[in-house]
Amino acid sequence: MTLGELSCNCCAASCRFAELKSLSEATGCVILGKAEHLNPGLSVKDRAAAGMLAAAEATGKLTPHSGSGTIIEATGGNTGVSLALMAASRGYTCILTMPDRISAEKKATMRLFGAQVIECPSVPFSDSRHFYHAAARLAKENPSAVWLDQFFNDANWRAHYCGTGPEMWSQAGHALDAVALASGTGGTIGGLSSYLKEVSPSIAVFLVDPPGSGLKGLLEQGRFVPTPGSTITEGIGTGRHTLNFDVARPHVDAAVTVRDADAVQMAHYVLRTEGVFLGPSAAMNVMGAVMAAKTLGPGHTVATVLCDGGANYRSTIYNDEFLKAHGLSGAAAAGAAGYLPDLDDALQYSAAHPGTATE
Repeated sequence: MTLGELSCNCCAASCRFAELKSLSEATGCVILGKAEHLNPGLSVKDRAAAGMLAAAEATGKLTPHSGSGTIIEATGGNTGVSLALMAASRGYTCILTMPDRISAEKKATMRLFGAQVIECPSVPFSDSRHFYHAAARLAKENPSAVWLDQFFNDANWRAHYCGTGPEMWSQAGHALDAVALASGTGGTIGGLSSYLKEVSPSIAVFLVDPPGSGLKGLLEQGRFVPTPGSTITEGIGTGRHTLNFDVARPHVDAAVTVRDADAVQMAHYVLRTEGVFLGPSAAMNVMGAVMAAKTLGPGHTVATVLCDGGANYRSTIYNDEFLKAHGLSGAAAAGAAGYLPDLDDALQYSAAHPGTATE
């Protein structure tokens, strides 16, 4: 089965743009979100999962409905949901490793699709207990299984180069000034930036980076320098090289740091003002798009990817106890009351962080 056929079976066809009109009015730009949160797996990761499975099937590593075939993957959550869904539909055993802090809803969904979920301590990458290293060990212990390794699998970014990118460009009427995207594996930003810069080199690509990630530091200073703090988002930001982000790196023009409080405020703002139910990564992307629009000035068209839906985060950013525990209740309340984050303050903070690299 080809990538296109598999994508048509597993993903919502050509997820459309939604203009976030109140944000357009606030910035004087057109703010567009590509509605990837409407995929069957509720995230953009359906794209990467479909692409990686198609590539494994094309090379004979996996055969659907053969009565055999095991997939192993390390996931920040959304790729795991997508793979669990597709493995069930194609007759594969699915084993997923992930940080234990992943939302309860996502873990429950993976298990409902029949996947084996292995929760690992939420520790730095240098720790052997990290979920990525756990997947690597499982792959070594089970040589007949297929470790998709989304961080270093070029079918990941190619799924966006071949699918998401052309769709975005066409749906925008071949008129985009900028795109703002977060990075976890780097697949989405790698494929989209490669395609969009190819068709229109003047498009500005903004990296959207959460607290604790070193990607903004890498772009600005040539080395991984993390922004202070940590993030409640799941699956975005990193402090290490990945093949997929290396594809994106030459195409990225600027980077912004988005604080958790601003992402949470934006999530609750668009929920009440636009009727769009987003997860924290998607809300961070939207905040990044608004910051990009503010940077560029009125009259531009800025796009982002609404990469995950809010249903899998009812226990986190839409839960009063979680918000209170993380000091985010005020941000959520402000967004729900119709107040946007302070864009000038957000940009000032972003400009000052991660700061200068030190030995």
